Amino acid sequence: MERSGFYHLDEFGVKNYHLKALLITSILTMVMLCTGLGYLTYLFEVGAEGANVTNYAEAVWLMLMSASTIGFGDFYPVTLGGRIVSVVMFSLGVGILGGIGAMFATRMFGFSDTNVKNRELRKQNAEILEKVTALEAKLDRLLQQKQ
Repeated sequence: MERSGFYHLDEFGVKNYHLKALLITSILTMVMLCTGLGYLTYLFEVGAEGANVTNYAEAVWLMLMSASTIGFGDFYPVTLGGRIVSVVMFSLGVGILGGIGAMFATRMFGFSDTNVKNRELRKQNAEILEKVTALEAKLDRLLQQKQ
């Protein structure tokens, strides 16, 4: 049994995702990463020679820009620690923001409708299989009666 609440299984074993729960979790994860990694960046960068990240807000801004891979260039890390944290944010942020974008695309362009159609087809196939099985049983009985 799936306990996270992110999806449930229908009668055909198809995972049906709860996009609202995934979206909220993704956004909260993104906020926690930006604030947490922003704090680490701030610790590495503050007081470093040539550093242009001089306060926590600038460090969080750097993490947001790193996550989106925009990187305006107004703030950038100059220490090895700050650069490592930025690379981590690049890697994690792209995945999270890409997932959020995919959720919006699914809702906007109706990709989830395909899942609904697949479930309907599976249900129809199950009904057809049941009828074919019943007909085969009737044919078998008729053939046995003729013999």
